[in-house]
Amino acid sequence: MKPLLKNDLNTFLKRFGNFVDAELRSIEIISPTIVKITVATQDSARAFDWVAIVLEFSGVSDAKVPESSKLPHIDMSDGITLLFAENSFTFALGVYSTPLSATNSICSIKATSLKYKETSF
Repeated sequence: MKPLLKNDLNTFLKRFGNFVDAELRSIEIISPTIVKITVATQDSARAFDWVAIVLEFSGVSDAKVPESSKLPHIDMSDGITLLFAENSFTFALGVYSTPLSATNSICSIKATSLKYKETSF
């Protein structure tokens, strides 16, 4: 897994088109402070081929995640939000401008560290 630094968030989101119309594949709660999310999306660096991206959040201090049975029914047409503020990463499904507003999402995670890896579709 590669660390995703706060300075690289915009480039990362742009590469994957903000994960608009992506497919939320899985959410795994590894421990009370580690959560993994797998998302299938298109990669502009690979001629828009589909890839799976695994996001690993460590140092989770707050999370709201839907049940696994609901994942196939989640609308990803607005993509995701990834923010860095107050020494924490905030992830949310949908478009949000602040970490506080992101807590209104059906899925949000606040963590101190974020890593990712690319896997085959």
